[in-house]
Amino acid sequence: MNKPPASRPAVVITVITAALIVLIDMTVANVALPDMMGSLGATSEQITWVLTSFAMAEAIVIPLAGFLTLRFGERRLLFTAIAGFVLMSMLCGQSDSLPEMICFRIFQGIFGASVIPLSQSIMMQVYPKDQQGRAMALFSIGVLVGPVLGPVVGGVLTEHLNWRWVFYINLPVGMVCLVMIFRNIQISNTGKANIDWLLITTMALGIGLLQMVLSQGNEKNWFSSNMILFSSIASALLICAFVFRSLQTRGSIAPAWMLGNRNLGICCLIVSSFAVGTFGVLQLQPMFLQQLLDYPVETAGFIMAPRGLASAAVLIMVAPIMDRADSRILIFIGLTLNATAVWQMSKYSLDIDPFWVIVPEIIQGAGMGLVFAPLSKLAFLTLPAAQIPGATAMFNLCRTIGSSIGIAIINTYFSNVGQQQWHSLGGSLSKDNRVLQQYAERVGETVSSTGFLEQIAALLKQQSSMLAFVYSFMVMVFIYLALILLLPLLRKKVAEV
Repeated sequence: MNKPPASRPAVVITVITAALIVLIDMTVANVALPDMMGSLGATSEQITWVLTSFAMAEAIVIPLAGFLTLRFGERRLLFTAIAGFVLMSMLCGQSDSLPEMICFRIFQGIFGASVIPLSQSIMMQVYPKDQQGRAMALFSIGVLVGPVLGPVVGGVLTEHLNWRWVFYINLPVGMVCLVMIFRNIQISNTGKANIDWLLITTMALGIGLLQMVLSQGNEKNWFSSNMILFSSIASALLICAFVFRSLQTRGSIAPAWMLGNRNLGICCLIVSSFAVGTFGVLQLQPMFLQQLLDYPVETAGFIMAPRGLASAAVLIMVAPIMDRADSRILIFIGLTLNATAVWQMSKYSLDIDPFWVIVPEIIQGAGMGLVFAPLSKLAFLTLPAAQIPGATAMFNLCRTIGSSIGIAIINTYFSNVGQQQWHSLGGSLSKDNRVLQQYAERVGETVSSTGFLEQIAALLKQQSSMLAFVYSFMVMVFIYLALILLLPLLRKKVAEV
């Protein structure tokens, strides 16, 4: 085993930079989709494959991170991953058609998938066991800030340059990161790693189909679509086969068998469920700001930025005590803050001041920092060092799939509730309704006039959407509170391994 470089801060800055490049790119393209449609000749339904293709490729390759690390070593794998990611970013920016864009986004996801678990594994190796809480606090800054900064960066670049710079921005940053990797990362733990093609095939197809179902399900009305129905059945069968094979072989490729470790298994359950709530909020809040409050994309992005800044500030403050404090207590405080913040979001109204949008964000941002870092520490606390690369891969796979599940669930719930409330509110509206007649008189219209009916339809849609946001936020409150019940099951001391 090669010794890590003498300068630990240099390693930390390097891996956080590498992680940020990939994490920002997960959400940076979201706000640029409308501009891409015209350039690529795509419809609103087709353009979502720009996001779906990246997510599918990433989810498939993340479980292979441990295997790839054994085969190539941390230094070589991280350098190759960032180099490939930067090259694919350039090709994405040059794309002139949707098939080109989807192809390059798939390869971008393939190269970027290993970066997060690999960076986390390197952080765990350069810090001794009694300082790994601090390591995870520092690493979590990138993990939590990246997805929040993505829409801000994307909005600014799209507004002032064009959508292609959403991808071109990775070139200068990526080149700097490659130099940092070459100079600062010396860890290279290689070992024997046999290829199990049956496991790889069932895992890749199962997880890839699951990501496709989650990304496209709501748009295609879920199981009323034969494609979604058959893909869901096939995904379930293939994932069951993959898990059975992993338990049977106990190999380094996509080591689902490691989830049998109590801390890792429970932490993966918590992080996936936590991602459901967190990414649900990140999906809903910009919709609320843009659709109901009519904020421009760039303004909405800047209003959401304090969440990431609050996470970073809290992580910097708690890093020195992370290894002395009981991680379960920190997670409890973090989940409580998240529940409190989202409960406050359920009090949103159509005339809310931006200040009261930002305050819950700051509370949630602080809570996110107090959940993810200590959770990452507890997940690997009872594992031997040799299993850390595989464990980080499974932990990040659960986080990734949890975020996709969260977006799918919230989008579906939001659509259904909005439709129900539209019918509920509109059920009593008729030309004979006295209140409606009085309102028409007050605005100088008649109940049957076209202009008045259009105005009422717009108000009905606005109010039903507002209620859908309120109910959706409340669902996430219960998710955060339910996770608190799992905390007593976690061990806080290092087991003999």
